[in-house]
Amino acid sequence: MSLLEVKDVNQFYGGSHILRNVSLTAELGQVTVVLGRNGVGKTTLLKSLMGLVPIKSGSIGFDGKAIDKATPYERARAGIGFVPQGREIFARLTVQENLQMGLAYKPGGTPIPAELFELFPVLKQMLGRRGGDLSGGQQQQLAIARALAAGPKLLILDEPTEGIQPNIIKDIGKVIRMLADRGNMAIVLVEQYYDFAEELADQYVVMERGEVIASGPGSEMQAKNIRQLVAI
Repeated sequence: MSLLEVKDVNQFYGGSHILRNVSLTAELGQVTVVLGRNGVGKTTLLKSLMGLVPIKSGSIGFDGKAIDKATPYERARAGIGFVPQGREIFARLTVQENLQMGLAYKPGGTPIPAELFELFPVLKQMLGRRGGDLSGGQQQQLAIARALAAGPKLLILDEPTEGIQPNIIKDIGKVIRMLADRGNMAIVLVEQYYDFAEELADQYVVMERGEVIASGPGSEMQAKNIRQLVAI
């Protein structure tokens, strides 16, 4: 059984049909990449997975349980970590305080996992610096670390390379691959940067106009010319 099972999900904004019978799975130890041009419903899909927008029909299962009606807070407690597009860190809080926010539902005094500083060494040097004073790449690393702080089983990332310098993109890619290869976490990655996505993908899903139009093993992306499907 997949850790995440999304079946025939439909979602509307007003009269607009945004998600159309979307189905996908995410497995422990794998990166599932969601690709598509701007405006095809990728971010809406991720917000639906987190419960930030309600689905009209279909089902979302996580770790063997239906979570369609669960609140975002309940989904986070169940083991889903979310890094939204644009990072959304707390600009006026320090790096340390941002990381502590990732532990919000843990018992008071729960320490920040030391492993986060092994994954992102720059954060240890900047614990007292305000989030808003970090570079874009540093903020992205902080956002990922905050989502990892509580030890999620599923990590959802919405365009983590957006506006990031190439050397940090490589570092983030290494962290994503390492987290997946441990085998105790599934990762869903929405990404516009095709080469980054193809390099990490164990499974891929391509969306167009709110529908899944192609999916399969990441190893087949080149042979099936998936780059052309998502080219702008």
